[in-house]
This record gives sequence, structure tokens and C-alpha cells, in this order.
Amino acid sequence: MKKITILDIMKMKGEGKKIPALTAYDYPTARILDEAGIPLILVGDSAGMVVAGCPNTLSVTMDEMMYHTRAVARGNKNALIVADMPFLAYQISVEDAKRNAGFLVRAGAEAIKLEGGLNRADTIKAIVDMDIPVMGHIGLTPQSIHRMGGYRVQGREKKQQKKLLGDAKAVEKAGAFSIVLEGIPADLAEEITETIAIPTIGIGAGPRCDGQVLVIHDILGLYDNVQPRFVKRYVDLKKSISSAVNEYADDVRQGRFPGKGHSF
Repeated sequence: MKKITILDIMKMKGEGKKIPALTAYDYPTARILDEAGIPLILVGDSAGMVVAGCPNTLSVTMDEMMYHTRAVARGNKNALIVADMPFLAYQISVEDAKRNAGFLVRAGAEAIKLEGGLNRADTIKAIVDMDIPVMGHIGLTPQSIHRMGGYRVQGREKKQQKKLLGDAKAVEKAGAFSIVLEGIPADLAEEITETIAIPTIGIGAGPRCDGQVLVIHDILGLYDNVQPRFVKRYVDLKKSISSAVNEYADDVRQGRFPGKGHSF
């Protein structure tokens, strides 16, 4: 497998090839995803929830995102690494956004993702002008949950639909190479996908997006604090790990481990 770039991701839309993407936050997971041929790995600020146990993504810092990005970069050879810009990394000023985007690239990211549409167009353009690729993110934007009143589907009403379509166009015009559509009706996601030239990556946005992204802990059954409707669980690793831990603990208590084969 050759090294994937933003040009490859953009080309996949034109060729009608679906784009599978997953999150990763550490070295071993990045290795597994890369060896499985996942073309796009997102170092998400969702790490705050599924790794650190926070109730939302708002407490995640730049230092934490750089740490996770470095770990993922060490485990990856071929996939495109996109790192999330955490809350307060780009909202205060364009200069802050440019600087923080640069820090994530230094840490190993090959593109960054930030939330917002028309209201972030100037920021996206400024980062792109630095030659740092940007992935947009509209719809249900987790860093805006207080304004939205929680994790609620966006774009059910005509006014919202018009705004989200305008946001998508603004993100594309600002120079983003792709855009995440989260938590929006499938028909709206399809309209956006057909309207803009850059790839759309859906999460809870139906089957008509150019690609899909999910949180790795969700599909593996490692995070069951919440179970979004749009998640498909492919295996229950929590159950498997619990079984292994219980077996280990029982072996220690019963004196079966370590045995001769595990001793010097």
C-alpha cells in the first residue's frame, strides 16, 4: 500500500470509491488500522471521552492532542493522519489557529480538522494558506454542545438545512480538502455530497456520504457509556478483555501463574 495523501482522498470521490476512516489515539491501534488498509486515521479529540473518561471533548488540550498525534504517527506508515484542533485552539484568533495547526503538524499530523462552517471560513483559509491541509466539520459539532443543548441531530428544519448547505459551500471555498458531516439527516447529507466537489465523511449522516468515520472504541465495544444509534459494534472486546483479566487473576490466586515456563 502506498502512502495516502489528501490528493488520494480527494480522488476517491471522483472515482466513486468509498472512504473508510477510523479514530486512533495510540501507537498499537494506529499500527493495526494502517496494516488493515484504513486510508484515513483521525486523531480525534474524542480521546477526552473514550480514553480519559471526560463527559465531553471540551477539556481536551493542545498538549494532549499533540501527545496522541505523536503516538499515532509512530505507528503509521501509509494512512493519512488528520488531527483534531481541540476547543480553544482556534476559536480565539486566526493567529492562534495557525500556530496550533503548525504544532499538530510538527507532532506528526498531515492535516488538521476543525469544527464550524461559514464562521470558520477565514480560519480555514489562513491555515490552508500555510500549506496545511484542513478537513472541515459541520452539523453536530461536539465542541458546540452547550449551544446546541446536547448531542442533537442538526438540520431537521428548512432554515437549518439551508444554513448547513451554506456552511459546506463556505468550507469548500475556503480551501478544505474534505468535510465531516455529523448528526444530520441522510437526505441533507446526500444533497451536500452532491453539491460540493470535496469528499464528505459521514458520522451519523446516512449512507450517501463519500466516506464514513467512527470512533474505534465504539466499534470494538470498549466504550459503552453511550451507544449512538449510528454506531455498529463489530466485536465486544470489553467482554473478551474482562474474561482474560478474570482468568489471569484466578491463576495468580490459585498459584497457577507464573509456572515454570514463565520463570527464570
